[in-house]
Amino acid sequence: MDERTALGMLAERLPAAGDDAAVVDGQVITTDMLHERTDFPEGTTRYTAGWRAVGASLSDVAAMGAGATAAVAAYGAPTFEADDLGAFVDGASDVCERVGGAYVGGDLDDHDEFTVATTALGTTTDPVRRSGATPGEAVCVTGTLGRSGAALELFGAGDHERANDLFRFEPRVEAGQVLADHATAMLDSSDGLARSLHQLGAASDCGVAVESPLPVDAVVEEVADDETRRRELGVFFGEDFELVCTLPAESVDTARADLSVGLTRIGTVVESGLTLDGEPLPDRGYTH
Repeated sequence: MDERTALGMLAERLPAAGDDAAVVDGQVITTDMLHERTDFPEGTTRYTAGWRAVGASLSDVAAMGAGATAAVAAYGAPTFEADDLGAFVDGASDVCERVGGAYVGGDLDDHDEFTVATTALGTTTDPVRRSGATPGEAVCVTGTLGRSGAALELFGAGDHERANDLFRFEPRVEAGQVLADHATAMLDSSDGLARSLHQLGAASDCGVAVESPLPVDAVVEEVADDETRRRELGVFFGEDFELVCTLPAESVDTARADLSVGLTRIGTVVESGLTLDGEPLPDRGYTH
């Protein structure tokens, strides 16, 4: 059973797990697990690992339109080096502080591979789910796409300083709370734009017609030397943790004016089918 099949099975048994986070009596809770082999390329600092691991869970809180309260992490490694552990906690604490939350602790354990399991908490009285999109609405995305894919290229090229900088994304908690006043459906782009749109379409029983140009980050053009690779990094790679949302077309300008980050309309909700510039958009994206 692959990851997607397993998640589908669990969603059937655990309805509260069908969105980016579960909501129980106004409390938002989500958890993630990251591994050195699949999530932290060679050259990733422990500070960046702490920021990114906790940030991934905070991004799920953002996708529900919630405010961030706190986060914890379980830290497993072959050895516990004081500098590494301290840097990890610094990164985790700083990303929480960036979005108005607090890093409040966790657990330690021996493990043969550096592994982190994070949990984030938030609050909301009116969560935004994936299931509210309606044909005719606008489809939008915050920020830019492809930064994590570009970071991977830079890690491979030995430019670790720039790669770490790109890896330390800002969870869109503030943007999610603003968009909660306008959005009918929302999720984050951790699995990539294409797969996120397929997930949204499945949850809302609709389709999406996407049109170029997409807000692909300028660094993607710098590190990718052909259009096919740029498309791969911007549309399918994932791990950018931007917000993908639907909202009434007449609300886009108002929402954009209220945000401190860019909001780009990339398409329209339709009755069925997922397309990019009129061609089928494959259901492909990040897989652990």
